[in-house]
Amino acid sequence: MKQPIPLDDYRALVGQELGVSDWVLVDQARIDAFAEVTGDHQFIHVDPVRAAQTPFGTTIAHGYLTLSLCSSFAYQALPGVVGTKMGVNYGLNKVRFMAPVKSGKRVRGRFSLADVTQRPDGAWQSTVNVTVEIEGETKPALAAEWITLQYL
Repeated sequence: MKQPIPLDDYRALVGQELGVSDWVLVDQARIDAFAEVTGDHQFIHVDPVRAAQTPFGTTIAHGYLTLSLCSSFAYQALPGVVGTKMGVNYGLNKVRFMAPVKSGKRVRGRFSLADVTQRPDGAWQSTVNVTVEIEGETKPALAAEWITLQYL
C-alpha cells in the first residue's frame, strides 16, 4: 500500500491519476478456482477444447473475476488517508466489460480520483475511476466507477 496522505492532500487529487498496480497473471488455474468458488462453470471459462472453437480461440476469465482483482490492485496503487480507521466498499455506479481477458494474459489496474465528499454520517465517500488494462492490448478489460467509504 502507498504511504497514507492527509485528507486535504487526497481531496486535492480529484481529477488526477492516483496510481497503477503491478501486472497480475490470469492463468487457467486462477480461472478454474474462481469457477469453483462461484459455481460459474460456463465452458468459455473452463473448457479449453470447446472454448478454442469460439471467436475468442481460448478460455477467458469471468468478468467478475477481473472486477474482483480491483481490490488487490487498489492496495498497490491507491494512497491511504491519514487517520483512516476503516475503509469499505460502498458499490459501483457503472461497470463495463469491454474486452475479454484470455487465459494466460496479464492485467493491471489504473486508478483516478473522480470525487471525494463528506457524508452526513461523517464518512468520506470517494468515487474512483478504475480501468483494468490487458498487457499488449489497446482495449481495456473493464472500466468502472467504484465507490468507497473511509471512516476517519
